[in-house]
This record gives sequence, structure tokens and C-alpha cells, in this order.
Amino acid sequence: MENLALIESFSEFKDEKLIDRVTLMVILEEVFRNTLKRKFGSDENFDIIINPDKGDLEIWRNRIVVENGAVEDPNQEIELDEAKKIEPDFEVGEDVSEEVKIADLGRRSIMSLRQNLVAKIFEHDSTNIFNQFKDRVGEIYSAEVHHIRNREVILLDDEGNEIILPKDRQIPNDFFRKGDSVRGVIDAVEMRGNKPRIILSRTSPVFLEKLFEQEIPEVFDGLITIKKAVRIPGEKAKVAVDSYDDRIDPVGACVGMKGSRIHGIVRELGNENIDVINYTNNLQLFISRALSPAKVNSLKIDEEEKRVQVFLNPEEVSKAIGRGGHNIRLAGKLTGYEIDVYREGMEEDVELSEFSDEIDAWVIEEFKKVGLDTAKSVLELDQEDLIKRTDLEEETINDVIKILKEEFDDEA
Repeated sequence: MENLALIESFSEFKDEKLIDRVTLMVILEEVFRNTLKRKFGSDENFDIIINPDKGDLEIWRNRIVVENGAVEDPNQEIELDEAKKIEPDFEVGEDVSEEVKIADLGRRSIMSLRQNLVAKIFEHDSTNIFNQFKDRVGEIYSAEVHHIRNREVILLDDEGNEIILPKDRQIPNDFFRKGDSVRGVIDAVEMRGNKPRIILSRTSPVFLEKLFEQEIPEVFDGLITIKKAVRIPGEKAKVAVDSYDDRIDPVGACVGMKGSRIHGIVRELGNENIDVINYTNNLQLFISRALSPAKVNSLKIDEEEKRVQVFLNPEEVSKAIGRGGHNIRLAGKLTGYEIDVYREGMEEDVELSEFSDEIDAWVIEEFKKVGLDTAKSVLELDQEDLIKRTDLEEETINDVIKILKEEFDDEA
């Protein structure tokens, strides 16, 4: 078989892998040189001439003419009589160039050629895919569900590239069927052996940021900046936004009229509750906003320990903590501070009669006689005042104070 015909038979790899003809010829030269090394011991005296336009290549072996019977290295030397068969005028010491047909390499070498070509093209293809996706880490990407496994979902993009969506990068209430289109952010690209592994994530905060860019024109145009986004995937998220243009309300622009702009993002994330807050360099104000919807009375910041004590009215504590502790945890991630919540003041006052299981009725009556009929009214006075006002012993008064304080401490 002529060289051109053999090269054309290799071109199926070019068509399958979308490799251009020039690249294919470069790979072919490398594969042929490896084959020549194995067959003849060296490829240094071979010229491989590539014609990418025609898709053909020629192989020429260069040898030195020696006296008959004086050949020591048949790959480097040729007897005079053999040389004259090629060209009658050759003399000892001259260089002879002889074309080597691919078919002359033998059936086994040609089969090895094809196998090596497949391996090289696969390696080239894998490297291209790796480089292509390595530069796209952090970008939103869509692919179609091809196969569902226990620990991961295998996706295929339009070019047939395999994308992996691991279980720990899926939103807890995600549910996929074969053929579904899935969006996420390219989280990592790594080589496993010679195969690139492209990891998609739907739980990364970057995915939330990129969704903001897609859905909110002001974010895409750079008029609004996302300072930081934190998430508990599928549950709650907080996004701090800022604008350098005072005429733009960054929170209003992100949320939209009646939540119209953010609704698509919430739906994409499995109804994740998203708080959008105004960023500020004022740390106290920023921490207060991060704890929204709770209203903070005051706070005490320890910048060295990265901790903050937050004081709130009792009815605001549950709002600050949030369901499952999500609100306070996200506020801590957003601000970079460990947040400790403290109740300020007492709960709504409680009648002393509510403590009848722990305090004797006659003791309660003694307090009532002097106008102390609620827990708060008792705790507002010090021990000496209570002894003076009532006929109760110091030990009894101390027991009552202890019971009342424990009740409020438990609630806090």
C-alpha cells in the first residue's frame, strides 16, 4: 500500500477527534520516528518529509556506501553492489538516500503504528481538553445528564466532553433525570492518569456570584460589585453588595420589584433563601447588617480574637440565630468574625405565682404584701432591700433570687 493511502486510513482519527491535518502530521512524524527506532535501532539517519497540504509524508533512509562485505551497521551502511542497484554511479564513501515505503515496515510495525497513533491522539486530545477547561475554572457551564451514580452524576457537554458532578457538590434537594440540562460552575480540573477530570459544582459560593452576574445587568456591567457571598447550599445564603454610584441602590437592584430579579436565582438553587445586604467599611454596621433580619442593640468587637459580642432584645435573639443556626453561621462567614449573642434586659415580666412549683405559696404572699408580685420586680432590688421590705430570712430570699435567675438564664 502506498504511503498516501496509509496516511488516509489514519485520517479517521483526525475526523473523530477534530484534529487539524497539520497537527495530525506532526503526531504522525513522532509516531513514525518511534517506530523507526524500534525497527532499525536509530532514527537519526532518517528524513521524514511531511506535506500537510496533501496529507502525505515520505521517509528516506541515508546510508554510506562501503566495500562489499564491509558492512558493520546495516542501518548506517550499504554495500557497493546494493547501492549500484539504486544508482549505477555510486562509489564507496558516498551517501545514499533510499525511500522507505510504509508497507515495507511490515504488518506488525504498521499495527503498532496505529496503536501508538491512537494513544498519541488521545493524549493530545486530553491535554487540549485539560488546558481548555483549566482556563474556565470559576465559569458557569451547562451540560446534559448522561449517567447517574450513587456518588456522582456524569454529564456530557455539546462536544462530548465528560463533566463530573460529585454528590458533595450537589444541592441537597437536587434531583436529576437522564437528559436534564444542569448548570453549575467549573470548580476544578485535574488529570487522572492521561484523562482530564472536570469537576462541576452547584454548592460553591462562586456559582451564586456568577448567577448574579447572569441575572442582574448592573452586576454584569460592574456597576454593582459583589464583595462576598456565603452559602449553606439549599438552605440560606448571604450576599454583600456595593455600588460606587450613589444613585444606584445595590440591594434594590439585585432583588428587583417584588423579588423579580432574584427569583430566578432562588429557583435555580432549590429555593435557597438569599439575603442581600449593603456592604460597608464600618465593621460595626456591617456586622449588624449581616445579622439581618435581627435588630442589634449594641456590639463589642475584639479584633485580635476576631470575635464579637452582640447584644439584642430577647425577642430578636431567635432571629439572629435563625433556623438551625444558619443565620448566625452565615453572618460569621460573611464578616470573618465569631459571633456570640447575648440577651439584653429581661424577657417580658413573669408573675411570681408562675413559680409556685418551686417557691412556697406563703413566701410568694410575703413578697406580694410589699408590692413585689413579679419576677422582675424582685430581681431589680438587691438582697438588703428585700430583707428590709419583707419579714423573710436571708437564706429564703437567696433561694428565691437563685430560682428566678436560673429561669431567665435557661431562656437565654
